[in-house]
Order: sequence, then structure tokens, then C-alpha cells
Amino acid sequence: MAGIGIWQLVIILVIVLLLFGTKRLKNLGGDLGGAIKGFKGAIKQGEADKNVS
Repeated sequence: MAGIGIWQLVIILVIVLLLFGTKRLKNLGGDLGGAIKGFKGAIKQGEADKNVS
């Protein structure tokens, strides 16, 4: 299987920016970051509850 080079990544990035726009991608990134932060918090809470029992 052939690897993806830097130029292919740049072309994909340009196409995505043209399709969605920078504002929508910024919002999507913020939502994704919030979801990851919430997931990490839930994992830590689960570990804390497990250690208490």
C-alpha cells in the first residue's frame, strides 16, 4: 500500500477548506476538542470511582 505524501495532504487540506470554510472547521475543531476533554474527564472519574470501591 502506497503512503500518502506531503503534496497529497496539502491538496486534501485545500479541498476541505474550500468545501467547509475556515469558520465551520474552527467550530468543528472546538466541538471535537470539547468531546475529547469530556471523554478524558469521564475516564478519570471512572478510575477514581474504581479506586474508592
